[in-house]
Amino acid sequence: MYKSGNMSIIVTDFKKAVQFYVETLGLKLTHEVEGHLAQIEAPGLTISLIHPTREQGSQPGRADNISIGLEVQKLEPAIEILKSRGVEFPHITEENATRIAHFSDPEGNLLYLIELK
Repeated sequence: MYKSGNMSIIVTDFKKAVQFYVETLGLKLTHEVEGHLAQIEAPGLTISLIHPTREQGSQPGRADNISIGLEVQKLEPAIEILKSRGVEFPHITEENATRIAHFSDPEGNLLYLIELK
């Protein structure tokens, strides 16, 4: 029934947000309306970065109960690559079946890398 997923994130600094998701995380920019909308392709998910116009009324906000997860084969190499690009990982959690490295984008949105054991 469903073809794919889409997540929209309202941002204050459009250029910095696009740079983070494309250059820092290495995801693919598939569509852009200059200064307003960028669609970033992640495996199985399109992330839409939106810088709202005044007429739209939506404002950036921080939703600490929502996060974006990216599954990786091995956690350490992925962490090292992102650290070399300036990403900070405040903590790594390890449970029976997973290892998770938490981080944030420049807008404060929560993301994580996950390795399934």
